[in-house]
Amino acid sequence: MALDLRNIIKTYVMGAEEVRALRGVSLQVKENEYIAIMGPSGSGKSTLMNMIGCLDTPTSGEYFLEGVDVSKMDDDRLAEIRNGKIGFVFQTFNLIPRSDVYHNVELPLIYAGFSASKRRELTLEAIERVGLTDRISHKPTELSGGQRQRAAIARALVNNPAIILADEPTGNLDSETGEEIMEVFDRLHDSGNTIILVTHEHDIARHAHRIVRLKDGLVESDTRVNEAARAAVLVQ
Repeated sequence: MALDLRNIIKTYVMGAEEVRALRGVSLQVKENEYIAIMGPSGSGKSTLMNMIGCLDTPTSGEYFLEGVDVSKMDDDRLAEIRNGKIGFVFQTFNLIPRSDVYHNVELPLIYAGFSASKRRELTLEAIERVGLTDRISHKPTELSGGQRQRAAIARALVNNPAIILADEPTGNLDSETGEEIMEVFDRLHDSGNTIILVTHEHDIARHAHRIVRLKDGLVESDTRVNEAARAAVLVQ
């Protein structure tokens, strides 16, 4: 099992008020699954993403990542888990403006302590996987939006994470470029990556094989994507 969340509750204290962002969410994701998480504003999507990505810990409940209970780890240990097990792709790309594609993609490997020769091997491989080899020396300002997101995806997968976690990855892109980026995710899934996608767009969600809908901090539904509907999206 790639991840196993059991009865996750997250409560935030805001002044004199307590806000329950998650009210007992359980979710299991197998290796090489492709899941979309959907829900209206305030449903708990962002909080759940933070839990899955080890950016936050639950008030109560358990979270096992590749069989290891990460729900009660301290910040330093969570940082190690994030860097080694999870690749993040954000709506705003989060690239370093003054660094070129190569150095942006290489950065997680530097934090992880890889040798220079191994960093070069893995960085070039990741850049090739997203079709960006011809832009390897370009800085983010010299790239289109789609190319920036490809660089961000390469950075996410460079250290071979257990999970690629994408938060509204097409939100800043036009529809055509968004579909090109989703084709990249489809190829990554086909090659064995586990992908969890947070989106509010139904056409984007139907690239996944399973859609989990949240409402008021609870899982409202968890369904397999109709293969005919998915095929219709993929041939557009």
